[in-house]
This record gives sequence, C-alpha cells and structure tokens, in this order.
Amino acid sequence: MTRLSLRNPLLTPEQIVQSPSQRQGMSQALELDMRVYGCHLIEAAGIVLRVPQVVMASAQVLFQRFYYLASFQDYSLRGTVLGALFLACKVEENPKSIRSIINVLDIIIKRDRGYPEIVTDGYDAEYYDLKNEMVIAEMQILRRLGFNVQVELPYGLLVNYLRCLEVTEHPQFPQLSWNYLNDLLRTPVYVCFQPETIACGVIYLAALKCGVTLPTSPPWWIVFDANEEDIRQVARAAVALHERSRLRIMPLDSDELEMHLQGELEDHVKATRHKIYETANISSTMAPVASAV
Repeated sequence: MTRLSLRNPLLTPEQIVQSPSQRQGMSQALELDMRVYGCHLIEAAGIVLRVPQVVMASAQVLFQRFYYLASFQDYSLRGTVLGALFLACKVEENPKSIRSIINVLDIIIKRDRGYPEIVTDGYDAEYYDLKNEMVIAEMQILRRLGFNVQVELPYGLLVNYLRCLEVTEHPQFPQLSWNYLNDLLRTPVYVCFQPETIACGVIYLAALKCGVTLPTSPPWWIVFDANEEDIRQVARAAVALHERSRLRIMPLDSDELEMHLQGELEDHVKATRHKIYETANISSTMAPVASAV
C-alpha cells in the first residue's frame, strides 16, 4: 500500500542534474531566472491580496516542484503562478476569488512591463483567457504532483532553533535569518532539502554575516538533525541568489519564450506598450518605469 508522507518530497539526483526544461533545450541560467520571476510574482500578488506568509511560501514551493516535473516550454509561467497561488490559498484555508487573484497578478505584470494599469472588467476575452489558464494550471499541478500538495515550512523550526541558540535578542540575527528563508523560496532549495536543514542553513549564513560564534562542541547543527555540507549548500544558494543579475523582462508563455530566444521579446513588449497607450489615448510619458524583479 502506498503511503503519503507528511515530509516534503525531495528531488531525485536525476531531477537535480537536468530538469524537464533543460532537457528541452533551455539554459540553466534562463530557467533559474524564470523560477525567480515566478516566485516574485507569487510573493507580490500575495502581499496585495493580504494572504498570510504560509500561503505565499506554499505557493512558491508548489511552483518550484511543478517545474521539476514539467517544462516552461509546455506550461506557461503566468498560468502556473496563477494556479499555484489559487491552489495554495485553498490548501491553507485562506481562499481568494479567481477574479481577485487574476486582477492582482495582471496589474503586477502590467506594472513590471510599464503597461497602463487597467483592470480587466471580468467579461472581456483577456479575463477569460487568464481564467482558463489558471484553472488548467491548477489541474496540471495537482496531476503532476500526484495530489501531494503537503508543504512543510521551516519558519517555526527557525524560531525554536534561534531560542535554543540564545540569539533571539541579537539586533540583526533573527530578522536576517528570516529574510534568508524568504529569499530561498526563489531557489530550488525547498525541493532539495528538508525544513530543518534549511533553517540551519540560514542560521549558519546569518552567523557568518553578523559575526556571531555558535557552539561547536558538539557542532550546533548536529543537535538539529542537519549536517555541515548540506547547510553550507543552503547558505551558498542564498549568496548566489543575491549575486545573480536578472533579466528585465521575462517570458510569460511559450510564444514569449520563443521571442526571448530570438532576442525579440523586449522589442515586442515595447511595441505592445506603445500600442496599448495609443489605443487608450494615454500619453506614453505617463507610463511607469518597468521594475526589475
């Protein structure tokens, strides 16, 4: 009989070496950029929707898991972001309407691209296309993950570990550790390591940054069921994320992905922006500057 574990499912060595997107020809750098941008969209939408941190974190983990079972070439980034956020809201019992999620994400993408921030009215073709994308993506996420949408997060463990190590009163240490946990959601770390290892990894990095000496006899991480090599890998992932230079405009679907590979995406976005402003009879000088991820 198959058992459904409450522990987070982790990647196999084969999945770590080459994801479905890379097997279809995508570079590792572009895939990482798309993962970062997808998680950025989830977090930004979650903040506007005022959902708890656990919802945003769970949605990002589901997003990361999905793209180790499917490719960006076959499933659009935008649709998967919508589906993951919609599903996480339901799993964490904080449901939001389809329309509110679509409108919020649509505005965030428009703002990133410098488009007029015009909300879809819920009856036009654009809205129904996005709704269809969301519903299909949610079903695909459930299907690909085998309905295993359990996500165990390291936030509670981090708080307990900081108390055990008696660093909760440090002016920077706790917040820095928490920030690293949030940053690592944009990396594959949450699908490569269990929560206790991730919590130890951010403590290790925060200790280095803050110049705090932690117990070494025995090594403090052993008490928390982690090993040194794994926590070093987690710390390196956090450092590497901050050192990455990211693309200004990211492809949202397979058509835009093809444009990006041909070096035509930025020109396409500029032309679309000009056309929208012209149609809406709005001065293009009023366009907000497209924000970086």
